[in-house]
Amino acid sequence: MDITTLVNALPGAVAQGLIWAIMAIGVYITYRVLDIADLTVDGTLCTGGAVCVVCMLAGCNVWLSILAATCAGLLAGFVTGIFHTFMGIQPILAGILTQLALWSVNLKIMGKANQAINVDKFDLLVSLRYIKDVPFYQNTIFVVAIVIAVLIALLYWFFGTELGCGIRATGCNANMARAQGINTNLNKVIGLMVSNGLVALSGALLAQYQGFADINMGRGSIVIGLAAVIIGEALLSRVFHNFALKLLSVAVGSIVYYLVYQVVIWCKVDTDLLKAFSAVVVAIFLAVPYWKRQFTKPTVAAKGGEKNA
Repeated sequence: MDITTLVNALPGAVAQGLIWAIMAIGVYITYRVLDIADLTVDGTLCTGGAVCVVCMLAGCNVWLSILAATCAGLLAGFVTGIFHTFMGIQPILAGILTQLALWSVNLKIMGKANQAINVDKFDLLVSLRYIKDVPFYQNTIFVVAIVIAVLIALLYWFFGTELGCGIRATGCNANMARAQGINTNLNKVIGLMVSNGLVALSGALLAQYQGFADINMGRGSIVIGLAAVIIGEALLSRVFHNFALKLLSVAVGSIVYYLVYQVVIWCKVDTDLLKAFSAVVVAIFLAVPYWKRQFTKPTVAAKGGEKNA
């Protein structure tokens, strides 16, 4: 195996990891802040990519196209929120319903299963070709890193406001939040909208980066998002305690995930097994806290028994 091949592939892995990091931050908001397992993201990622590509093909500016994609994500999150709060559907089922509906919506937006966009004909913000031999300000890694820094700053400010603190309180203890006069249903809807808006933004950048939007581009994205969140927490939770730094740790987790992913590909592991590998990694990291509790319980019980004796 030629190590040069791996080294040459690493910048692309970092760029892809950064783009997916935006989606992972969206997953973090629902999974950690709101304490909701939202499966809408598998559909929203594709929606963001589809809206961005179609808008650009229709002659829209890249920034306007990205804004439209983000707004589409906000709308998808709103639908999931309404399913959950107004219609009383469990959040995981609400996400599945919205994801299912988005499959048809995405096909209608694109008109077919795949829509390509050529970097030679359109002024894209990011692209595979902007990794090497371009000015630093045009480099995909630099551009997406700036986008993530701005997003983390905005989210840090937002979750420090009265509304943001209400959303965090809703995720921590909804009953206590309601007792304090907080509208928890509204907060859940807003949290889901912010999360899916970020996921759609990630989808818009991903579609530009790879040069096309595909109906299957969001499949399994929830697993990648969870992997980024869990890896970031496992590596940096003892160091990063500030909310902004926790969001940064998610971005680091996403980059690490794609670097490992690239190494696995370089080692010529069967690519058909990569999704299973991701699922196993996430399952193990999710199980670690449970295993710790299970192993510590007998010790506590034994000590208590000795004292009673």
